[in-house]
Amino acid sequence: MHVAKPIIYLYPTETTDVSVKLGEPEKLTHTYPKYVDEWKVRAEPNGDLTDMVTGRKYYALYWEGKDADLPRYDDGFVVAKDEVVPFLEEKLAVLGLNEREANEFIIYWLPKLESAPYTFIHFVSQDEQDKNMPLTVQPEPDMIIRVLMTFKSLDKPIEVKEQILPEAPERNGFTVIEWGGTVISSGLIK
Repeated sequence: MHVAKPIIYLYPTETTDVSVKLGEPEKLTHTYPKYVDEWKVRAEPNGDLTDMVTGRKYYALYWEGKDADLPRYDDGFVVAKDEVVPFLEEKLAVLGLNEREANEFIIYWLPKLESAPYTFIHFVSQDEQDKNMPLTVQPEPDMIIRVLMTFKSLDKPIEVKEQILPEAPERNGFTVIEWGGTVISSGLIK
């Protein structure tokens, strides 16, 4: 399974030098800026980042990689093509993304999600994400929100139990946000 476009935003309460490490770098296939053992950036409260090696400016850290096999899902959502945008706007807010982050998520994933009449969507728990690709940030943030959407295109709707999403706590202090997605290969829906 391939995890596509996880990006990481850093929002410290004051200008802070930050180290970001991904727990299984051997799974990485693409990174920007280049990941060598860790990313070292100076982060601003508005999310602006400066690479401490090159001085280059970024708004987020990006990686793609091969993920461990995910379990079979028996819950999620079946979303009609014309309902994808309002569905994502609602669910991404529940999961803790702000409007700018949700906008970037939707812009990236919309063409893939609207390529079929229906889409099965499941949001992977943060615990499962932490197990598959640990994320370590120093200094330790007050809050980490990780949103990983798995999905499969469908020709017709299927019956699934609706997934209960945990509501993200209100952002407070140094906050790290990560979002990404992956296409479900056949057989991962129960």
